[in-house]
Amino acid sequence: MIEIQRRELLLGSSLLFAAGALSAFTLPKSAPVPLPAFYSEIEQRTFRWFWDTVNRKNGLVPDRWPTPSFSSIAAVGFALPAYAIGVERGWCSRAEARDLTLTTLRFFWNAPQGPDATGTTGYKGFFYHFLDMETGQRFKDVELSSVDTTILFMGVLFAGQYFDRDDATEREIRQLSNALYERADWNFFRTDGRAAISMGWHPEQGLIPANWVGFNEGMFVNILALGSPTQPGPDNLWDQWTAPYPTFWRGEGPTRRIAFAPLFPGQYSQIFIDFRGIRDAVMRKAGFDYFENSRREAYSNFTYCVSNPMGWRGYSRELWGLAACDGPGDFRLPYLGKTVQFHGYSARGPVGEPDGLDDGTLTPSAALGSLPFAPEIVIPCANALRVRPGLFDRYGFKDSFNPSFTYTGVKVETGSADPKHGWVAKDYLGIDQGPILLQAANYLNDFVWRYMRRVPAIRRGLERAGFTGGWLVSGSGERG
Repeated sequence: MIEIQRRELLLGSSLLFAAGALSAFTLPKSAPVPLPAFYSEIEQRTFRWFWDTVNRKNGLVPDRWPTPSFSSIAAVGFALPAYAIGVERGWCSRAEARDLTLTTLRFFWNAPQGPDATGTTGYKGFFYHFLDMETGQRFKDVELSSVDTTILFMGVLFAGQYFDRDDATEREIRQLSNALYERADWNFFRTDGRAAISMGWHPEQGLIPANWVGFNEGMFVNILALGSPTQPGPDNLWDQWTAPYPTFWRGEGPTRRIAFAPLFPGQYSQIFIDFRGIRDAVMRKAGFDYFENSRREAYSNFTYCVSNPMGWRGYSRELWGLAACDGPGDFRLPYLGKTVQFHGYSARGPVGEPDGLDDGTLTPSAALGSLPFAPEIVIPCANALRVRPGLFDRYGFKDSFNPSFTYTGVKVETGSADPKHGWVAKDYLGIDQGPILLQAANYLNDFVWRYMRRVPAIRRGLERAGFTGGWLVSGSGERG
C-alpha cells in the first residue's frame, strides 16, 4: 500500500521572488476571460475518470486507476461535485447523477459503524481513510481519518445543496446529506484531553498524536467541526489551529504569505470554501485573505520551478508544479555528475523550505488546482502539459511525470521511463483528479463555491472562527 505522506509536512518557505509578479489583483466574480477551447477536453476527460471508475453498487471511487485499488473516501468527496459538473456540462443526465449520488449517500449512512478493528466502515460518524471497493469496510489497518472524512462531507454537503428539487429522490439526498454530517462527533478526536483535533484514530492504538494545527490541509476540518449543529468543536478550536502560524510566515511585502511547500494544502479547503474577501483575525492583521495567500503560494511554487536550483530537466515557465504525487520509485542514481535520490509517492515542494523535497517530479494537479488563484501562469502550463508525450490520455492527466528520470535499464513499477522524455506515471489518482476538475468549475462560474456558500454549517463554522466580510455579510449566502 502506498503510504500517504501529506500529513507529515509542516512546511514554510524562504523563497523571495519579483514583487512585480506578485502585484495585487482582484479576481472578478466569474472568469475574466473564457478558458481556451482545449480546457474543456481536460475537464471532460477528468470527469470521465470519476464517472467510469466508480462502483455503482455503493458509490465508492478508487484511490487510483488502472492499478487495482481500495477506495479513497476523499476521492468520493471530490466525485460528488464532479457528477453535478457533468450534469451542467451535458456529460451525464441529472437523473443519472442523482441516482448515483443517492446510492453513495445511502451506502455511507447504512455502512457499519463501531469500535471494532474489522467489519466496520467507520466510527463516531467518521470513516476510514481507505475502504475495500466491494465490501466498503476498512482496508487493512488504515486510520479513521478526520481530514479525509471532511473531504467526503464537503462533497456530501454540496450534493445536499445542488439536488434541490421537490421530488422523493432529491429530498432523500438532502436528508441524508444533513444526517451524515450531523452524526459526526468532532470531539471524539479530542477525547484524550487535547485541545486540537487529532489527524485520526486507530482501534488498535487510539488517537494519532499529531493534530490539525498550523497551515496545512486541515483548515476545513476545523471549520466543519466548528460548524456542526449537533456535536461541534469548542470555541477556541480556531485559536488552536492558528497558534503555530508564526513559524509558517515567509517572504516580505507582496511575497509575504503563510507558507506550505506542496501546493495541495492551499487548494483543498479552497476548492469547497470561497475565501475571497473574508478574513479571520490573523488575515485582517496581515491585510489580505487566504485566497490571496494561495495566489502567492502558487507563484512561489512557479518561481522555484523556473529558477530550478536542482537543475532538473523540463522545468520551465510552462512546466511547473510541486505537490503530493506518485514518483518513479525509491532509487539512488547518477544525475549530472552526482548521485541523486528519487522517490515514489511523496509530498514535494521547493527545496530550501523546511522538509522541502524536489526530485524532478511534477504533477499536473499542482498547477491546474491553482487555476482560480493564478490563471495567467496555469493556463500556459495546462497547454504544455496536454501535449507532453504520454501524459494526457483517456482520463486526462496521468498523476505525474519526471523528465529527468530517463533510466530505461531500471525496473520501474509506477509507470514507464523513456530515454528522451523521462518517466510518466501509469495511474490517475482521485485526490489529484478532483482539484483539476472542481477548480476549473470554480474559475468558470463559482460553481462549487456558489452551492457551498449556502451551507449553513460553512457559514456557522467560519463565523465561529472569527471570519468577517465578503459574502458572509450577505444573508443569502451569495458572495457580495
